[in-house]
Amino acid sequence: MASRCLVVAVIGFFTSGFQYALASSGTDAEGFIEGSNLSLNLRNFYSNQRTSGRSHLTIKKPWGNETTRDRITWVQAAMLNYSSGYTLGVVGVGIDGSLFSAAPLERGHGAIANGGDRVLVDSDGDAVPTWSRLGVADVKFKVSKTELKVGRMMVDTPVLRPKDNRALPSSFQGAAFTSNEWDGLKIQGGSFDKAIIRTGSRSEDFASFYGNRAITGDRLNYFGATAQVLPSLEISAYGSRFENMWDQGYLGVTHKLSVESGYSLKTALNYYHTQDQGEKRLGYIKNDAYSLAVTGGHGGHSVTLAWQQVLGNEYFDYVYESTGNYLANALYSDYSGPNEKSWQVRYDLDLGAYGVPGLAFSVWHAKGWGIDGTHYDGDRNGHTAGYNVRGIDGASHYENGIVLSYLVQSGPMQKWNFKAIGYNHRATSGQIEGNYDELRVVTTIPIKFF
Repeated sequence: MASRCLVVAVIGFFTSGFQYALASSGTDAEGFIEGSNLSLNLRNFYSNQRTSGRSHLTIKKPWGNETTRDRITWVQAAMLNYSSGYTLGVVGVGIDGSLFSAAPLERGHGAIANGGDRVLVDSDGDAVPTWSRLGVADVKFKVSKTELKVGRMMVDTPVLRPKDNRALPSSFQGAAFTSNEWDGLKIQGGSFDKAIIRTGSRSEDFASFYGNRAITGDRLNYFGATAQVLPSLEISAYGSRFENMWDQGYLGVTHKLSVESGYSLKTALNYYHTQDQGEKRLGYIKNDAYSLAVTGGHGGHSVTLAWQQVLGNEYFDYVYESTGNYLANALYSDYSGPNEKSWQVRYDLDLGAYGVPGLAFSVWHAKGWGIDGTHYDGDRNGHTAGYNVRGIDGASHYENGIVLSYLVQSGPMQKWNFKAIGYNHRATSGQIEGNYDELRVVTTIPIKFF
Protein backbone atom coordinates (compact mmCIF):
# COMPACT_ATOMS: atom_id res chain seq x y z
CA MET A 1 0.00 0.00 0.00
CA ALA A 2 2.80 2.40 0.92
CA SER A 3 4.64 1.74 -2.34
CA ARG A 4 1.43 2.33 -4.32
CA CYS A 5 0.95 5.67 -2.60
CA LEU A 6 4.55 6.60 -3.41
CA VAL A 7 4.06 5.78 -7.11
CA VAL A 8 0.86 7.88 -7.23
CA ALA A 9 2.65 10.78 -5.54
CA VAL A 10 5.58 10.63 -7.96
CA ILE A 11 3.23 10.50 -10.98
CA GLY A 12 1.33 13.47 -9.62
CA PHE A 13 4.53 15.42 -9.11
CA PHE A 14 5.73 14.85 -12.65
CA THR A 15 2.33 15.55 -14.15
CA SER A 16 2.19 18.96 -12.51
CA GLY A 17 5.86 19.59 -13.33
CA PHE A 18 5.33 18.66 -16.98
CA GLN A 19 2.34 20.99 -17.25
CA TYR A 20 4.45 23.79 -15.80
CA ALA A 21 7.30 22.96 -18.20
CA LEU A 22 5.03 23.09 -21.26
CA ALA A 23 4.01 26.59 -20.29
CA SER A 24 7.60 27.82 -19.90
CA SER A 25 9.71 25.78 -22.35
CA GLY A 26 11.22 26.56 -25.70
CA THR A 27 12.67 29.97 -24.81
CA ASP A 28 16.39 29.21 -24.43
CA ALA A 29 17.07 26.29 -26.80
CA GLU A 30 20.23 26.75 -28.92
CA GLY A 31 19.57 24.06 -31.50
CA PHE A 32 21.07 20.61 -32.06
CA ILE A 33 24.16 21.79 -33.97
CA GLU A 34 24.48 25.28 -32.51
CA GLY A 35 24.62 23.94 -28.95
CA SER A 36 27.15 21.19 -29.74
CA ASN A 37 30.63 20.93 -28.26
CA LEU A 38 33.52 18.57 -28.93
CA SER A 39 36.56 18.18 -26.67
CA LEU A 40 39.45 15.83 -25.99
CA ASN A 41 40.87 15.12 -22.54
CA LEU A 42 44.35 13.58 -22.45
CA ARG A 43 45.21 12.03 -19.09
CA ASN A 44 48.59 10.60 -18.12
CA PHE A 45 48.32 8.41 -15.03
CA TYR A 46 51.45 7.24 -13.21
CA SER A 47 51.57 5.29 -9.96
CA ASN A 48 54.42 3.71 -8.00
CA GLN A 49 53.18 1.49 -5.19
CA ARG A 50 55.04 -0.60 -2.60
CA THR A 51 53.62 -2.93 0.04
CA SER A 52 55.02 -3.85 3.44
CA GLY A 53 54.31 -6.25 6.29
CA ARG A 54 51.72 -8.92 5.48
CA SER A 55 50.53 -7.16 2.31
CA HIS A 56 51.69 -8.49 -1.05
CA LEU A 57 50.88 -8.12 -4.73
CA THR A 58 50.87 -11.05 -7.17
CA ILE A 59 52.45 -11.74 -10.54
CA LYS A 60 50.89 -14.45 -12.71
CA LYS A 61 53.42 -17.10 -13.75
CA PRO A 62 52.97 -20.34 -15.77
CA TRP A 63 53.44 -22.36 -12.56
CA GLY A 64 51.17 -20.17 -10.42
CA ASN A 65 51.13 -16.80 -8.71
CA GLU A 66 54.33 -15.23 -7.42
CA THR A 67 54.34 -12.49 -4.77
CA THR A 68 55.96 -9.08 -5.14
CA ARG A 69 56.20 -5.88 -3.15
CA ASP A 70 56.20 -3.37 -6.02
CA ARG A 71 53.89 -2.28 -8.78
CA ILE A 72 54.24 0.44 -11.39
CA THR A 73 51.27 1.72 -13.38
CA TRP A 74 51.79 4.15 -16.26
CA VAL A 75 48.91 4.68 -18.65
CA GLN A 76 48.15 7.29 -21.30
CA ALA A 77 44.41 7.78 -21.69
CA ALA A 78 42.29 9.82 -24.09
CA MET A 79 38.64 10.80 -23.68
CA LEU A 80 36.93 12.22 -26.78
CA ASN A 81 33.68 13.87 -25.64
CA TYR A 82 30.83 15.09 -27.83
CA SER A 83 27.62 16.70 -26.58
CA SER A 84 24.97 18.06 -28.91
CA GLY A 85 22.53 20.83 -28.25
CA TYR A 86 18.78 20.21 -28.36
CA THR A 87 16.38 20.29 -31.26
CA LEU A 88 13.93 23.18 -31.15
CA GLY A 89 10.40 22.67 -29.90
CA VAL A 90 8.59 21.79 -26.71
CA VAL A 91 10.64 18.61 -26.28
CA GLY A 92 14.28 19.07 -27.21
CA VAL A 93 16.24 15.99 -28.32
CA GLY A 94 20.01 15.55 -28.30
CA ILE A 95 22.81 13.04 -27.93
CA ASP A 96 26.01 12.60 -25.90
CA GLY A 97 28.93 10.38 -26.76
CA SER A 98 32.38 9.76 -25.31
CA LEU A 99 35.02 7.41 -26.67
CA PHE A 100 37.53 6.33 -24.01
CA SER A 101 40.86 4.80 -24.94
CA ALA A 102 43.96 3.85 -22.94
CA ALA A 103 47.44 2.49 -23.62
CA PRO A 104 49.77 1.26 -20.86
CA LEU A 105 53.23 2.79 -21.23
CA GLU A 106 54.62 0.38 -18.61
CA ARG A 107 53.94 -3.16 -19.86
CA GLY A 108 56.49 -5.18 -17.94
CA HIS A 109 54.90 -8.44 -16.81
CA GLY A 110 56.27 -8.14 -13.28
CA ALA A 111 55.89 -4.38 -13.02
CA ILE A 112 52.12 -4.21 -13.58
CA ALA A 113 51.32 -6.95 -10.97
CA ASN A 114 47.88 -7.86 -9.60
CA GLY A 115 46.29 -8.62 -12.96
CA GLY A 116 43.71 -6.21 -14.33
CA ASP A 117 43.39 -4.05 -11.25
CA ARG A 118 44.85 -0.99 -13.00
CA VAL A 119 45.59 -2.06 -16.59
CA LEU A 120 43.79 -4.51 -18.84
CA VAL A 121 45.60 -7.87 -19.05
CA ASP A 122 45.16 -11.03 -21.09
CA SER A 123 44.81 -14.59 -19.78
CA ASP A 124 48.59 -14.83 -19.26
CA GLY A 125 48.69 -11.68 -17.16
CA ASP A 126 50.36 -9.59 -19.87
CA ALA A 127 49.24 -6.01 -20.48
CA VAL A 128 46.92 -5.51 -23.45
CA PRO A 129 48.55 -2.84 -25.69
CA THR A 130 45.39 -0.70 -25.92
CA TRP A 131 41.76 -0.85 -24.93
CA SER A 132 38.79 1.32 -25.86
CA ARG A 133 35.12 1.64 -25.08
CA LEU A 134 32.11 3.87 -25.39
CA GLY A 135 32.17 5.49 -21.97
CA VAL A 136 29.13 7.64 -22.71
CA ALA A 137 26.44 7.01 -25.34
CA ASP A 138 23.01 8.42 -24.57
CA VAL A 139 19.97 10.04 -26.09
CA LYS A 140 18.69 13.00 -24.08
CA PHE A 141 15.37 14.79 -23.92
CA LYS A 142 14.71 18.20 -22.39
CA VAL A 143 11.54 20.01 -21.45
CA SER A 144 12.14 23.39 -19.82
CA LYS A 145 14.69 22.69 -17.06
CA THR A 146 14.04 18.94 -16.83
CA GLU A 147 16.36 16.56 -18.67
CA LEU A 148 16.06 12.78 -19.25
CA LYS A 149 18.94 10.66 -20.53
CA VAL A 150 18.81 7.03 -21.72
CA GLY A 151 21.91 4.93 -22.44
CA ARG A 152 25.44 5.06 -21.00
CA MET A 153 26.23 8.06 -18.84
CA MET A 154 27.72 9.47 -15.68
CA VAL A 155 25.56 10.65 -12.79
CA ASP A 156 26.51 12.38 -9.55
CA THR A 157 24.39 11.37 -6.56
CA PRO A 158 25.07 10.26 -2.96
CA VAL A 159 24.24 6.65 -3.90
CA LEU A 160 25.76 6.35 -7.39
CA ARG A 161 28.57 8.28 -9.09
CA PRO A 162 31.55 7.31 -11.26
CA LYS A 163 34.78 6.06 -9.78
CA ASP A 164 37.58 8.16 -11.21
CA ASN A 165 40.83 7.13 -9.51
CA ARG A 166 42.47 5.41 -12.49
CA ALA A 167 43.42 6.38 -16.04
CA LEU A 168 39.75 6.26 -17.07
CA PRO A 169 36.52 6.70 -15.08
CA SER A 170 33.65 4.25 -14.86
CA SER A 171 30.16 4.98 -16.19
CA PHE A 172 26.71 3.38 -15.97
CA GLN A 173 24.01 2.05 -18.27
CA GLY A 174 20.36 2.91 -17.74
CA ALA A 175 18.17 6.01 -17.56
CA ALA A 176 18.24 9.11 -15.37
CA PHE A 177 16.58 12.50 -15.09
CA THR A 178 17.53 15.80 -13.48
CA SER A 179 15.02 18.57 -12.83
CA ASN A 180 15.78 22.19 -11.86
CA GLU A 181 12.31 23.62 -12.45
CA TRP A 182 12.24 25.42 -9.11
CA ASP A 183 15.00 27.74 -7.92
CA GLY A 184 17.00 26.19 -5.13
CA LEU A 185 15.63 22.67 -5.70
CA LYS A 186 17.37 19.94 -7.70
CA ILE A 187 15.53 16.63 -8.16
CA GLN A 188 17.15 13.47 -9.51
CA GLY A 189 16.03 9.95 -10.27
CA GLY A 190 17.47 7.03 -12.15
CA SER A 191 17.47 3.32 -12.89
CA PHE A 192 20.67 1.47 -13.91
CA ASP A 193 21.59 -2.18 -14.45
CA LYS A 194 25.21 -2.16 -15.70
CA ALA A 195 28.56 -0.64 -14.78
CA ILE A 196 31.09 0.09 -17.51
CA ILE A 197 34.31 -0.68 -15.69
CA ARG A 198 37.39 1.57 -15.37
CA THR A 199 39.95 -0.96 -16.56
CA GLY A 200 38.57 -2.65 -19.63
CA SER A 201 36.03 -2.41 -22.42
CA ARG A 202 33.09 -4.38 -21.07
CA SER A 203 30.04 -3.76 -18.93
CA GLU A 204 29.23 -5.75 -15.79
CA ASP A 205 26.21 -6.45 -13.63
CA PHE A 206 26.17 -4.42 -10.44
CA ALA A 207 27.86 -6.04 -7.46
CA SER A 208 28.71 -4.64 -4.05
CA PHE A 209 32.09 -3.11 -3.24
CA TYR A 210 32.76 -4.86 0.10
CA GLY A 211 30.54 -7.94 -0.18
CA ASN A 212 30.95 -11.16 -2.14
CA ARG A 213 31.80 -9.82 -5.61
CA ALA A 214 30.36 -12.94 -7.29
CA ILE A 215 26.85 -11.98 -6.08
CA THR A 216 25.07 -9.43 -8.25
CA GLY A 217 21.89 -7.42 -7.90
CA ASP A 218 19.35 -6.86 -10.64
CA ARG A 219 19.17 -3.06 -10.83
CA LEU A 220 19.86 0.11 -8.86
CA ASN A 221 17.04 2.65 -8.65
CA TYR A 222 17.21 6.00 -6.86
CA PHE A 223 15.18 9.16 -6.30
CA GLY A 224 16.09 12.23 -4.28
CA ALA A 225 16.47 15.97 -4.06
CA THR A 226 18.80 18.72 -2.86
CA ALA A 227 17.22 21.90 -1.54
CA GLN A 228 18.84 25.25 -0.75
CA VAL A 229 16.59 25.89 2.25
CA LEU A 230 18.45 29.06 3.28
CA PRO A 231 21.43 30.86 1.71
CA SER A 232 23.56 29.14 4.35
CA LEU A 233 21.73 25.80 4.60
CA GLU A 234 21.49 22.93 2.09
CA ILE A 235 19.65 19.66 2.69
CA SER A 236 19.76 16.51 0.54
CA ALA A 237 17.61 13.39 0.88
CA TYR A 238 17.81 10.29 -1.35
CA GLY A 239 16.38 6.81 -1.36
CA SER A 240 17.74 3.92 -3.42
CA ARG A 241 17.01 0.25 -4.00
CA PHE A 242 19.67 -2.21 -5.12
CA GLU A 243 17.20 -4.89 -6.15
CA ASN A 244 17.46 -8.13 -4.15
CA MET A 245 20.43 -6.71 -2.24
CA TRP A 246 19.54 -3.67 -0.11
CA ASP A 247 17.51 -0.50 0.36
CA GLN A 248 19.51 2.57 1.28
CA GLY A 249 18.48 5.99 2.51
CA TYR A 250 20.69 9.08 2.62
CA LEU A 251 20.43 12.41 4.43
CA GLY A 252 22.93 15.23 4.06
CA VAL A 253 22.88 18.61 5.82
CA THR A 254 25.45 21.33 5.08
CA HIS A 255 25.60 24.70 6.83
CA LYS A 256 28.00 27.49 5.83
CA LEU A 257 28.68 30.56 7.93
CA SER A 258 30.82 33.50 6.83
CA VAL A 259 31.67 36.71 8.63
CA GLU A 260 33.03 40.00 7.33
CA SER A 261 36.49 39.47 8.79
CA GLY A 262 37.09 36.69 6.23
CA TYR A 263 36.52 33.72 8.52
CA SER A 264 34.19 30.89 7.52
CA LEU A 265 32.75 27.82 9.18
CA LYS A 266 31.26 24.86 7.34
CA THR A 267 29.47 21.98 9.07
CA ALA A 268 28.52 18.85 7.10
CA LEU A 269 26.48 15.91 8.37
CA ASN A 270 26.10 12.81 6.19
CA TYR A 271 24.03 9.78 7.16
CA TYR A 272 23.18 6.45 5.46
CA HIS A 273 20.82 3.70 6.55
CA THR A 274 21.11 0.34 4.74
CA GLN A 275 18.63 -2.55 5.06
CA ASP A 276 18.46 -5.89 3.21
CA GLN A 277 15.88 -6.15 0.43
CA GLY A 278 14.04 -8.74 -1.66
CA GLU A 279 15.89 -12.06 -1.98
CA LYS A 280 18.62 -10.87 0.43
CA ARG A 281 21.32 -12.21 -1.90
CA LEU A 282 24.04 -10.78 0.36
CA GLY A 283 22.26 -12.06 3.43
CA TYR A 284 20.66 -9.99 6.15
CA ILE A 285 21.96 -6.41 6.25
CA LYS A 286 21.22 -3.64 8.70
CA ASN A 287 23.58 -0.79 9.44
CA ASP A 288 23.80 2.95 9.91
CA ALA A 289 26.81 5.06 8.96
CA TYR A 290 27.30 8.75 9.64
CA SER A 291 29.97 11.42 9.60
CA LEU A 292 30.22 14.93 10.97
CA ALA A 293 32.85 17.29 9.56
CA VAL A 294 33.60 20.86 10.67
CA THR A 295 35.80 23.07 8.49
CA GLY A 296 37.11 26.44 9.59
CA GLY A 297 38.64 28.75 7.00
CA HIS A 298 40.39 32.08 6.68
CA GLY A 299 41.95 33.45 3.53
CA GLY A 300 43.49 30.54 1.66
CA HIS A 301 43.67 28.31 4.75
CA SER A 302 41.16 25.74 5.99
CA VAL A 303 41.27 23.07 8.67
CA THR A 304 38.80 20.16 8.82
CA LEU A 305 38.04 17.89 11.77
CA ALA A 306 35.83 14.88 11.02
CA TRP A 307 34.28 12.02 12.96
CA GLN A 308 32.74 8.93 11.34
CA GLN A 309 31.10 5.80 12.71
CA VAL A 310 29.51 2.62 11.37
CA LEU A 311 26.78 1.02 13.47
CA GLY A 312 26.35 -2.52 12.21
CA ASN A 313 28.06 -5.91 11.95
CA GLU A 314 28.88 -5.70 8.24
CA TYR A 315 30.55 -3.06 6.08
CA PHE A 316 28.77 0.12 5.09
CA ASP A 317 28.58 -0.75 1.40
CA TYR A 318 27.89 0.69 -2.03
CA VAL A 319 27.94 -0.44 -5.65
CA TYR A 320 31.25 -1.64 -7.10
CA GLU A 321 32.77 0.68 -9.76
CA SER A 322 30.97 3.55 -8.01
CA THR A 323 31.84 6.00 -5.26
CA GLY A 324 28.35 6.25 -3.81
CA ASN A 325 29.76 7.42 -0.51
CA TYR A 326 29.59 11.02 0.75
CA LEU A 327 30.95 10.22 4.21
CA ALA A 328 33.73 12.54 5.37
CA ASN A 329 36.38 9.86 5.82
CA ALA A 330 36.11 8.34 2.34
CA LEU A 331 39.82 8.75 1.56
CA TYR A 332 42.39 6.13 0.45
CA SER A 333 40.38 3.89 2.77
CA ASP A 334 36.66 4.34 3.34
CA TYR A 335 36.80 3.64 7.10
CA SER A 336 33.54 1.73 6.70
CA GLY A 337 34.31 -1.57 8.43
CA PRO A 338 31.77 -3.21 10.75
CA ASN A 339 31.35 -1.11 13.92
CA GLU A 340 34.32 1.06 12.91
CA LYS A 341 34.98 4.48 14.42
CA SER A 342 37.32 6.94 12.72
CA TRP A 343 38.50 10.52 12.81
CA GLN A 344 40.36 12.77 10.40
CA VAL A 345 42.25 16.04 10.56
CA ARG A 346 42.94 17.85 7.29
CA TYR A 347 44.64 21.07 6.21
CA ASP A 348 44.02 22.74 2.82
CA LEU A 349 45.84 25.72 1.36
CA ASP A 350 44.73 27.68 -1.70
CA LEU A 351 47.80 29.63 -2.79
CA GLY A 352 45.66 31.87 -4.98
CA ALA A 353 45.26 33.97 -1.85
CA TYR A 354 49.03 34.56 -1.98
CA GLY A 355 49.34 35.48 -5.61
CA VAL A 356 49.64 32.01 -7.17
CA PRO A 357 46.15 31.22 -8.50
CA GLY A 358 45.59 27.57 -9.42
CA LEU A 359 48.11 26.15 -6.96
CA ALA A 360 46.66 24.15 -4.06
CA PHE A 361 47.99 21.91 -1.31
CA SER A 362 46.27 19.42 1.02
CA VAL A 363 47.51 17.15 3.79
CA TRP A 364 45.56 14.83 6.10
CA HIS A 365 45.78 12.13 8.73
CA ALA A 366 42.97 9.66 9.45
CA LYS A 367 42.67 6.78 11.89
CA GLY A 368 40.06 4.02 12.25
CA TRP A 369 39.69 1.49 15.04
CA GLY A 370 37.29 -0.92 16.72
CA ILE A 371 36.54 -2.88 13.53
CA ASP A 372 34.57 -5.86 14.83
CA GLY A 373 32.71 -8.43 12.74
CA THR A 374 32.54 -11.18 15.35
CA HIS A 375 28.80 -10.64 15.89
CA TYR A 376 27.92 -10.93 12.19
CA ASP A 377 24.82 -13.08 11.63
CA GLY A 378 23.79 -12.09 8.12
CA ASP A 379 23.70 -15.76 7.07
CA ARG A 380 20.98 -16.77 9.50
CA ASN A 381 17.95 -18.72 8.28
CA GLY A 382 19.98 -20.26 5.47
CA HIS A 383 20.98 -17.05 3.70
CA THR A 384 24.36 -16.46 2.09
CA ALA A 385 27.13 -14.94 4.19
CA GLY A 386 27.65 -11.92 1.96
CA TYR A 387 30.44 -10.41 4.09
CA ASN A 388 33.60 -12.17 5.25
CA VAL A 389 33.98 -10.32 8.57
CA ARG A 390 33.73 -12.84 11.42
CA GLY A 391 37.51 -13.04 11.77
CA ILE A 392 37.88 -9.27 12.30
CA ASP A 393 38.13 -8.42 15.99
CA GLY A 394 39.48 -5.05 17.07
CA ALA A 395 41.32 -4.23 13.82
CA SER A 396 42.63 -0.73 13.27
CA HIS A 397 44.41 1.30 10.59
CA TYR A 398 45.56 4.78 9.71
CA GLU A 399 46.68 6.78 6.71
CA ASN A 400 48.56 9.94 5.81
CA GLY A 401 47.99 11.73 2.54
CA ILE A 402 49.31 14.74 0.69
CA VAL A 403 48.20 16.36 -2.58
CA LEU A 404 49.83 19.14 -4.57
CA SER A 405 47.94 20.37 -7.63
CA TYR A 406 48.23 23.16 -10.16
CA LEU A 407 45.64 24.33 -12.69
CA VAL A 408 47.11 26.61 -15.36
CA GLN A 409 45.06 29.81 -15.42
CA SER A 410 45.90 31.37 -18.80
CA GLY A 411 47.98 31.12 -21.95
CA PRO A 412 48.27 28.25 -24.43
CA MET A 413 48.27 25.72 -21.56
CA GLN A 414 45.16 27.14 -19.89
CA LYS A 415 43.23 24.52 -17.87
CA TRP A 416 46.07 22.00 -17.97
CA ASN A 417 46.05 20.24 -14.60
CA PHE A 418 49.00 18.70 -12.78
CA LYS A 419 48.49 16.68 -9.61
CA ALA A 420 50.84 14.71 -7.35
CA ILE A 421 49.34 12.50 -4.64
CA GLY A 422 51.15 10.61 -1.90
CA TYR A 423 49.53 7.97 0.34
CA ASN A 424 50.76 6.00 3.31
CA HIS A 425 48.44 3.38 4.85
CA ARG A 426 49.11 0.95 7.70
CA ALA A 427 46.73 -1.66 9.10
CA THR A 428 46.55 -4.47 11.62
CA SER A 429 45.48 -7.99 10.64
CA GLY A 430 41.94 -8.16 9.27
CA GLN A 431 41.75 -4.66 7.81
CA ILE A 432 41.42 -5.17 4.06
CA GLU A 433 43.44 -2.26 2.64
CA GLY A 434 46.66 -3.51 4.22
CA ASN A 435 50.04 -1.76 4.16
CA TYR A 436 50.87 0.45 1.19
CA ASP A 437 53.00 3.42 0.21
CA GLU A 438 52.07 5.03 -3.08
CA LEU A 439 52.92 8.01 -5.25
CA ARG A 440 50.61 9.06 -8.07
CA VAL A 441 51.25 11.74 -10.67
CA VAL A 442 48.31 12.65 -12.90
CA THR A 443 48.44 15.15 -15.77
CA THR A 444 45.27 16.20 -17.57
CA ILE A 445 45.33 18.20 -20.81
CA PRO A 446 41.94 19.40 -22.11
CA ILE A 447 41.58 20.36 -25.79
CA LYS A 448 38.37 22.05 -26.91
CA PHE A 449 37.55 21.87 -30.62
CA PHE A 450 34.20 23.72 -30.52
